[in-house]
Amino acid sequence: MSSDRSTVTVPKLVAMKAAGEKITMLTAYDFPTAQLVDEAGIDVILVGDSLGTVVQGRHTTLPVTLDQVIYHAEMVGRAAARALVVVDMPFPSFHLGKYNAIENAARVLKETLCRAVKIEGGAAQAEVIEGLVTAGIPVMSHTGLRPQRIHQLGGHGVQRDREQLLADARAVEQAGAFALVLECVPAELAAEVTAAIRIPTIGIGAGPHCDGQVLVLHDLLGLTPGRVLRHVRRYADLGTTIRDAAARYGEDVRKGSFPGEEQSFQ
Repeated sequence: MSSDRSTVTVPKLVAMKAAGEKITMLTAYDFPTAQLVDEAGIDVILVGDSLGTVVQGRHTTLPVTLDQVIYHAEMVGRAAARALVVVDMPFPSFHLGKYNAIENAARVLKETLCRAVKIEGGAAQAEVIEGLVTAGIPVMSHTGLRPQRIHQLGGHGVQRDREQLLADARAVEQAGAFALVLECVPAELAAEVTAAIRIPTIGIGAGPHCDGQVLVLHDLLGLTPGRVLRHVRRYADLGTTIRDAAARYGEDVRKGSFPGEEQSFQ
Protein backbone atom coordinates (compact mmCIF):
# COMPACT_ATOMS: atom_id res chain seq x y z
CA MET A 1 0.00 0.00 0.00
CA SER A 2 1.29 3.44 -0.90
CA SER A 3 2.33 5.63 2.02
CA ASP A 4 1.68 8.79 -0.01
CA ARG A 5 -1.93 9.84 0.65
CA SER A 6 -1.80 13.13 -1.25
CA THR A 7 -4.28 13.52 -4.09
CA VAL A 8 -3.01 12.28 -7.44
CA THR A 9 -3.26 14.94 -10.15
CA VAL A 10 -2.40 15.11 -13.84
CA PRO A 11 0.81 17.12 -13.18
CA LYS A 12 1.79 14.65 -10.47
CA LEU A 13 1.61 11.73 -12.91
CA VAL A 14 3.87 13.55 -15.37
CA ALA A 15 6.26 14.34 -12.52
CA MET A 16 6.28 10.67 -11.48
CA LYS A 17 7.70 9.73 -14.88
CA ALA A 18 10.40 12.39 -14.58
CA ALA A 19 11.29 11.05 -11.12
CA GLY A 20 11.35 7.41 -12.27
CA GLU A 21 8.40 6.45 -10.05
CA LYS A 22 6.14 3.68 -11.36
CA ILE A 23 2.45 4.50 -11.81
CA THR A 24 -0.24 2.03 -10.71
CA MET A 25 -3.64 1.88 -12.37
CA LEU A 26 -6.67 -0.42 -12.05
CA THR A 27 -10.24 -0.40 -13.31
CA ALA A 28 -13.28 -0.05 -11.06
CA TYR A 29 -16.96 0.28 -11.89
CA ASP A 30 -18.81 0.86 -8.60
CA PHE A 31 -18.49 2.58 -5.23
CA PRO A 32 -17.31 -0.25 -2.92
CA THR A 33 -14.62 -1.66 -5.21
CA ALA A 34 -13.38 1.82 -6.13
CA GLN A 35 -13.14 2.68 -2.44
CA LEU A 36 -11.07 -0.44 -1.77
CA VAL A 37 -8.77 0.22 -4.73
CA ASP A 38 -8.32 3.82 -3.59
CA GLU A 39 -7.54 2.73 -0.02
CA ALA A 40 -4.93 0.32 -1.41
CA GLY A 41 -2.98 3.31 -2.71
CA ILE A 42 -3.51 2.79 -6.44
CA ASP A 43 -2.64 6.01 -8.30
CA VAL A 44 -5.21 5.95 -11.12
CA ILE A 45 -8.65 4.36 -11.30
CA LEU A 46 -10.02 3.80 -14.79
CA VAL A 47 -13.76 3.57 -15.33
CA GLY A 48 -13.21 1.54 -18.45
CA ASP A 49 -15.62 0.72 -21.22
CA SER A 50 -14.40 -2.78 -20.35
CA LEU A 51 -17.48 -2.68 -18.11
CA GLY A 52 -19.25 -3.93 -21.23
CA THR A 53 -17.44 -7.27 -21.04
CA VAL A 54 -16.72 -7.76 -17.33
CA VAL A 55 -19.89 -6.22 -15.86
CA GLN A 56 -22.51 -6.44 -18.61
CA GLY A 57 -21.32 -9.78 -20.01
CA ARG A 58 -21.04 -8.60 -23.61
CA HIS A 59 -18.52 -9.89 -26.16
CA THR A 60 -17.06 -6.45 -26.97
CA THR A 61 -16.98 -2.93 -25.52
CA LEU A 62 -18.84 -1.45 -28.49
CA PRO A 63 -22.41 -1.53 -27.06
CA VAL A 64 -21.45 0.58 -24.00
CA THR A 65 -23.13 4.00 -24.06
CA LEU A 66 -22.04 7.36 -22.69
CA ASP A 67 -24.93 7.36 -20.22
CA GLN A 68 -23.83 3.96 -18.90
CA VAL A 69 -20.23 5.14 -18.48
CA ILE A 70 -21.39 8.24 -16.62
CA TYR A 71 -23.61 6.11 -14.35
CA HIS A 72 -20.61 4.02 -13.28
CA ALA A 73 -18.19 6.96 -13.19
CA GLU A 74 -20.41 8.90 -10.80
CA MET A 75 -20.17 6.08 -8.25
CA VAL A 76 -16.42 5.64 -8.68
CA GLY A 77 -15.76 9.38 -8.49
CA ARG A 78 -17.49 9.61 -5.11
CA ALA A 79 -15.44 6.70 -3.77
CA ALA A 80 -11.97 7.91 -4.71
CA ALA A 81 -10.34 10.15 -2.10
CA ARG A 82 -6.78 9.98 -3.49
CA ALA A 83 -6.64 8.36 -6.91
CA LEU A 84 -7.03 10.22 -10.18
CA VAL A 85 -10.20 8.83 -11.78
CA VAL A 86 -10.10 8.59 -15.57
CA VAL A 87 -13.17 7.72 -17.63
CA ASP A 88 -13.23 5.93 -20.97
CA MET A 89 -15.06 7.71 -23.75
CA PRO A 90 -17.12 4.94 -25.36
CA PHE A 91 -17.55 4.34 -29.08
CA PRO A 92 -18.44 6.58 -30.94
CA SER A 93 -18.67 9.49 -28.49
CA PHE A 94 -15.43 11.12 -29.73
CA HIS A 95 -15.71 10.23 -33.43
CA LEU A 96 -18.54 12.65 -34.25
CA GLY A 97 -16.45 15.79 -34.62
CA LYS A 98 -14.33 17.84 -32.22
CA TYR A 99 -17.20 19.86 -30.77
CA ASN A 100 -19.38 16.83 -30.12
CA ALA A 101 -16.40 15.18 -28.44
CA ILE A 102 -15.94 18.23 -26.19
CA GLU A 103 -19.65 18.22 -25.33
CA ASN A 104 -19.61 14.51 -24.50
CA ALA A 105 -16.41 14.66 -22.44
CA ALA A 106 -17.67 17.75 -20.62
CA ARG A 107 -20.70 15.74 -19.50
CA VAL A 108 -18.34 13.29 -17.81
CA LEU A 109 -16.61 16.04 -15.82
CA LYS A 110 -19.85 17.92 -15.05
CA GLU A 111 -21.93 14.89 -14.00
CA THR A 112 -19.27 12.97 -12.04
CA LEU A 113 -16.38 13.77 -9.71
CA CYS A 114 -13.91 12.31 -12.21
CA ARG A 115 -11.10 14.50 -13.51
CA ALA A 116 -9.96 13.15 -16.88
CA VAL A 117 -11.08 11.11 -19.88
CA LYS A 118 -9.40 8.45 -21.99
CA ILE A 119 -9.87 8.04 -25.72
CA GLU A 120 -8.64 5.31 -28.02
CA GLY A 121 -6.54 6.55 -30.89
CA GLY A 122 -3.24 8.10 -31.85
CA ALA A 123 -2.36 10.52 -34.62
CA ALA A 124 -5.82 10.21 -36.17
CA GLN A 125 -7.35 11.59 -32.97
CA ALA A 126 -4.81 14.38 -32.41
CA GLU A 127 -7.24 17.14 -33.40
CA VAL A 128 -9.87 15.83 -30.99
CA ILE A 129 -7.32 15.52 -28.18
CA GLU A 130 -6.13 19.07 -28.79
CA GLY A 131 -9.71 20.34 -28.75
CA LEU A 132 -10.48 18.58 -25.47
CA VAL A 133 -7.28 19.83 -23.82
CA THR A 134 -7.94 23.38 -25.06
CA ALA A 135 -11.36 23.15 -23.42
CA GLY A 136 -9.71 22.23 -20.11
CA ILE A 137 -10.44 18.49 -20.24
CA PRO A 138 -7.39 16.34 -19.39
CA VAL A 139 -6.93 13.45 -21.85
CA MET A 140 -5.23 10.09 -21.54
CA SER A 141 -4.71 8.47 -24.93
CA HIS A 142 -4.67 4.77 -25.83
CA THR A 143 -2.86 3.11 -28.71
CA GLY A 144 -1.51 -0.28 -29.71
CA LEU A 145 -4.41 -2.72 -29.51
CA ARG A 146 -7.62 -0.70 -29.41
CA PRO A 147 -10.64 -2.81 -28.38
CA GLN A 148 -13.10 -0.39 -29.98
CA ARG A 149 -11.54 -1.30 -33.36
CA ILE A 150 -11.85 -5.04 -32.78
CA HIS A 151 -13.83 -5.65 -35.98
CA GLN A 152 -11.29 -3.74 -38.04
CA LEU A 153 -8.31 -5.45 -36.41
CA GLY A 154 -9.91 -8.90 -36.59
CA GLY A 155 -8.84 -9.94 -33.11
CA HIS A 156 -6.74 -9.13 -30.07
CA GLY A 157 -3.29 -9.67 -31.58
CA VAL A 158 -0.03 -8.03 -30.57
CA GLN A 159 0.56 -4.71 -32.37
CA ARG A 160 4.02 -4.55 -33.94
CA ASP A 161 3.95 -1.55 -36.32
CA ARG A 162 6.90 0.41 -34.93
CA GLU A 163 6.56 3.48 -37.13
CA GLN A 164 2.84 3.81 -36.45
CA LEU A 165 3.21 3.38 -32.69
CA LEU A 166 5.98 5.99 -32.51
CA ALA A 167 4.02 8.38 -34.72
CA ASP A 168 0.91 7.92 -32.58
CA ALA A 169 2.83 8.49 -29.35
CA ARG A 170 4.48 11.67 -30.57
CA ALA A 171 1.23 12.99 -32.04
CA VAL A 172 -0.81 12.55 -28.86
CA GLU A 173 1.96 14.11 -26.77
CA GLN A 174 2.07 17.09 -29.13
CA ALA A 175 -1.73 17.37 -28.97
CA GLY A 176 -1.59 17.67 -25.18
CA ALA A 177 -2.41 14.20 -23.82
CA PHE A 178 -0.98 13.74 -20.33
CA ALA A 179 -0.43 9.97 -20.59
CA LEU A 180 -0.60 7.12 -23.09
CA VAL A 181 -1.87 3.56 -22.59
CA LEU A 182 0.05 0.99 -24.65
CA GLU A 183 -1.89 -2.26 -25.09
CA CYS A 184 -0.49 -5.54 -26.44
CA VAL A 185 2.81 -4.15 -27.70
CA PRO A 186 6.14 -6.05 -27.70
CA ALA A 187 8.15 -5.15 -24.61
CA GLU A 188 11.15 -3.74 -26.49
CA LEU A 189 8.95 -1.59 -28.70
CA ALA A 190 7.02 -0.31 -25.68
CA ALA A 191 10.36 0.61 -24.08
CA GLU A 192 11.31 2.56 -27.22
CA VAL A 193 8.02 4.45 -27.24
CA THR A 194 8.36 5.20 -23.52
CA ALA A 195 11.81 6.68 -24.06
CA ALA A 196 10.64 8.74 -27.04
CA ILE A 197 8.04 10.85 -25.20
CA ARG A 198 7.93 12.95 -22.03
CA ILE A 199 4.45 11.88 -20.93
CA PRO A 200 3.97 8.63 -18.98
CA THR A 201 3.17 5.37 -20.72
CA ILE A 202 0.85 2.91 -18.98
CA GLY A 203 1.26 -0.65 -20.19
CA ILE A 204 -1.18 -3.53 -20.44
CA GLY A 205 0.46 -6.45 -22.14
CA ALA A 206 3.35 -4.15 -23.05
CA GLY A 207 6.15 -5.44 -20.82
CA PRO A 208 7.89 -4.01 -17.75
CA HIS A 209 9.53 -0.92 -19.24
CA CYS A 210 6.46 1.35 -19.38
CA ASP A 211 6.16 4.10 -16.78
CA GLY A 212 3.18 2.33 -15.20
CA GLN A 213 0.85 -0.65 -15.49
CA VAL A 214 -2.91 -1.15 -15.69
CA LEU A 215 -5.05 -4.26 -15.29
CA VAL A 216 -8.77 -4.91 -15.34
CA LEU A 217 -9.68 -5.46 -11.68
CA HIS A 218 -11.85 -8.49 -12.43
CA ASP A 219 -8.87 -10.20 -14.10
CA LEU A 220 -6.59 -9.45 -11.14
CA LEU A 221 -9.16 -10.80 -8.66
CA GLY A 222 -9.95 -13.99 -10.55
CA LEU A 223 -13.51 -12.97 -11.36
CA THR A 224 -13.12 -13.39 -15.12
CA PRO A 225 -14.08 -16.88 -16.33
CA GLY A 226 -11.98 -18.85 -18.77
CA ARG A 227 -8.26 -18.90 -19.34
CA VAL A 228 -5.97 -16.33 -17.81
CA LEU A 229 -4.66 -13.99 -20.50
CA ARG A 230 -0.89 -13.90 -20.97
CA HIS A 231 -0.54 -10.32 -19.71
CA VAL A 232 -2.61 -10.92 -16.55
CA ARG A 233 -1.36 -11.98 -13.13
CA ARG A 234 -4.10 -13.18 -10.78
CA TYR A 235 -3.57 -11.96 -7.23
CA ALA A 236 -6.69 -13.67 -5.85
CA ASP A 237 -9.26 -16.31 -6.76
CA LEU A 238 -12.43 -14.56 -5.69
CA GLY A 239 -14.46 -16.39 -8.29
CA THR A 240 -14.00 -19.64 -6.39
CA THR A 241 -14.48 -17.90 -3.03
CA ILE A 242 -17.79 -16.33 -4.06
CA ARG A 243 -19.09 -19.51 -5.71
CA ASP A 244 -18.25 -21.59 -2.62
CA ALA A 245 -19.80 -19.05 -0.23
CA ALA A 246 -23.02 -18.93 -2.25
CA ALA A 247 -23.15 -22.73 -2.36
CA ARG A 248 -22.68 -23.02 1.42
CA TYR A 249 -25.42 -20.43 1.99
CA GLY A 250 -27.79 -22.35 -0.28
CA GLU A 251 -27.03 -25.59 1.51
CA ASP A 252 -27.64 -24.02 4.95
CA VAL A 253 -30.99 -22.58 3.84
CA ARG A 254 -32.13 -25.90 2.39
CA LYS A 255 -31.27 -27.87 5.53
CA GLY A 256 -32.72 -25.22 7.86
CA SER A 257 -29.51 -24.17 9.62
CA PHE A 258 -29.77 -20.58 8.37
CA PRO A 259 -30.95 -18.36 9.86
CA GLY A 260 -29.97 -19.64 13.26
CA GLU A 261 -30.58 -18.20 16.71
CA GLU A 262 -27.80 -15.61 16.25
CA GLN A 263 -29.45 -14.26 13.10
CA SER A 264 -32.98 -14.20 14.57
CA PHE A 265 -34.81 -11.57 16.66
CA GLN A 266 -36.69 -12.36 19.87
